[in-house]
Amino acid sequence: MYRFLLTPRWWGIHVFVLLAIPFCVFMGSWQLGRFEDRVDQHKDSDQAQSAQRHERAAPLAEVLPVTTDTVGDRTVADGRYVRQYLVPGRELDERRGFYVLGLLRTDEDKVLPVVRGWLPGTARADAAPPLPKGEVTVTGALQAPETTETKGVHTEGGLPEGQLGMISAASLVNLVPDDVYDGWITQEKAEGGMKPVPAEAAPDSGLDLKAFQNLGYTGEWFVFAGFVVFMWYRLLRREVEAQRDALLGILPEDGEDGEDGADGEGDDADRAGTESGDAVAETAEAGSR
Repeated sequence: MYRFLLTPRWWGIHVFVLLAIPFCVFMGSWQLGRFEDRVDQHKDSDQAQSAQRHERAAPLAEVLPVTTDTVGDRTVADGRYVRQYLVPGRELDERRGFYVLGLLRTDEDKVLPVVRGWLPGTARADAAPPLPKGEVTVTGALQAPETTETKGVHTEGGLPEGQLGMISAASLVNLVPDDVYDGWITQEKAEGGMKPVPAEAAPDSGLDLKAFQNLGYTGEWFVFAGFVVFMWYRLLRREVEAQRDALLGILPEDGEDGEDGADGEGDDADRAGTESGDAVAETAEAGSR
């Protein structure tokens, strides 16, 4: 009764199943590995930030350019403040407020954005403490330039004069005559009633949405591997039932598709195999993101 398993049509189904299952398991394992890598990066980042709090502050030139490894490093810079901006719409301790951003001109005649601290409420120039005068030394944590994907940034324009929506060289290049460092620092100690802004981890190095997308894709691939096995078993059982019906003289009601009534089931197997192949292609495209 099971000799149909050796027909060319079923050989095609067998080959598809034997290729699809390892492929799904491999892709699921790969996505799981990417999730685990992000978890490890998150742990390493937390440990590094804890250790950096007790390390010496390195000169700015030693931690630049900004990389995944240098984000969060303690650094020190000397210079004079030349201008101050307010960065509205920033949250701290689940409260909405704004950053006070000072532009520090260093001895290299370049401008370093320095987040002096955070204040609650609506961004108002009279609420921010004035810039220190004369030569100052600033110590803080190095941060990567903000992008349109950074939480809290304002990219729609229309901000009042003296306010800035995103902390980056790109947003400051047309506002100051000097070159701007490709990075900024958040000051460790804030004065004038401000709160210091905690350092952020490097982009794509923590448990963000992308990490949980990897975990979701892992589940999808393993579920699809099980679906392939289920479809193979379902087609096998339908074919066996058709063979038994044929032996008992039970034919399809419309009398179509051959002598033993099994060809219709073969067409179903072909269609199911095609649909499964399409599903594998669609899942492969999603899992490769």
